[in-house]
Amino acid sequence: MLDLNAWFIALGVMMAAAVATWLISIVRRDVSIVDSLWSILFLLGLATYLAVTDSRGPRSLMMLILVAAWAVRLSVYITVRNHGQPEDRRYQAIRKNNEPHFWFKSLYIVFLLQGLLAWVICLPAIAAVSGQTPPGPLDFAGLALWIAGMYFEVAGDYQLSRFRRSERAEGAVLDTGLWRYTRHPNYFGEALLWWGIYLIALSAGAWWTLFAPVLMTFLLLRVSGVSLLEKDISERRPAYRDYVQRTNAFLPWRPRTAAAIDEDFKGSGGPG
Repeated sequence: MLDLNAWFIALGVMMAAAVATWLISIVRRDVSIVDSLWSILFLLGLATYLAVTDSRGPRSLMMLILVAAWAVRLSVYITVRNHGQPEDRRYQAIRKNNEPHFWFKSLYIVFLLQGLLAWVICLPAIAAVSGQTPPGPLDFAGLALWIAGMYFEVAGDYQLSRFRRSERAEGAVLDTGLWRYTRHPNYFGEALLWWGIYLIALSAGAWWTLFAPVLMTFLLLRVSGVSLLEKDISERRPAYRDYVQRTNAFLPWRPRTAAAIDEDFKGSGGPG
């Protein structure tokens, strides 16, 4: 059974971490550091809940390992990737649209908001460690889904890092490896692994936490992930528009052929 007192204590710890990171961002004039914090917030929330409740449920250790592996890996990757770089273009746009006094507004627009979202989305992990039912088939299905999601996220990030380090033509687009089948394998992987965690929570009886993976998927698709990133890329790289036509945005699928694209174009009323 979920311990509401411990859950709200976890919220306090997560918000304290968000405020501390916000203070650092003021000094650095770079709110991009919130991206390094994002996954760590989940780990802080779960670890705090486990510490306060001294929970020893049948899923406690597994859930802690799964969330820690995802959180630490992602935070380290983003921190290394962004080291020495200027503030991310997305946050530059947010800064521009919220001046004057963005230094203060960023506390609630960026940092506290992300802390609150992480607190809500990590609820399936917390509910899973609270359950006392013995592990069953849904736990194994959830673990398999989590592994698949981690593969897409880690492999997608690795392929993108290698592409950025390679000698390539200006404006070139990564369309090989996992990126051949989805324009955002890393975002797809992140959504998938949180659906895996939900299945484990479902096995623990926490069916009501369904809203959490739905919210995560919505954020990745419509808010801070695919939509926001693609708007920026399409404006800077004309070749990306062709990539969009032949490759799914999120769910992996085989690339569309030129004939299929042309057929769709004619069906939409284009010339020809």
